[in-house]
Amino acid sequence: MSPRLVAASLVLNVFLIGALAGGTGWLIGKSNPGYSLESAGGRLPAADRKVFRQALREARRESRDVIIDGQAARREAANLLQQPILDSNALAAALERARNADVTVRTRLEQRIIEFAASSSPEDRQLLADALLRRTGRQPPMPAKKSP
Repeated sequence: MSPRLVAASLVLNVFLIGALAGGTGWLIGKSNPGYSLESAGGRLPAADRKVFRQALREARRESRDVIIDGQAARREAANLLQQPILDSNALAAALERARNADVTVRTRLEQRIIEFAASSSPEDRQLLADALLRRTGRQPPMPAKKSP
């Protein structure tokens, strides 16, 4: 076998193994969603879930420019990392802009969640609290069983 054919076969096999591993990871991630305040909205009653999701959608819409700036900063950071000579200061600045954009968007989303929680029932707030506990690795306490 020629060396080129061996090299091409090796590259193809590495690509296929990577695709298989990536696909498996993606499927596992889809079947085991993370817990967060945002994902807790899926457990709310239908009417509350609609209000909750609308509030988050509005926060994202209002943050569109910040989100776009953060994406541009990440692209700039990626471009800087690909340069033959690394400009550490420019990379740090780009990553800082991306981080600041992320924090701004998260703060706005959390503020909307706070506003939602302030007008929610204790049961809805409990669902949000349970999601936070799962996120930290603690399981929420099981409700006491009522005796017949």
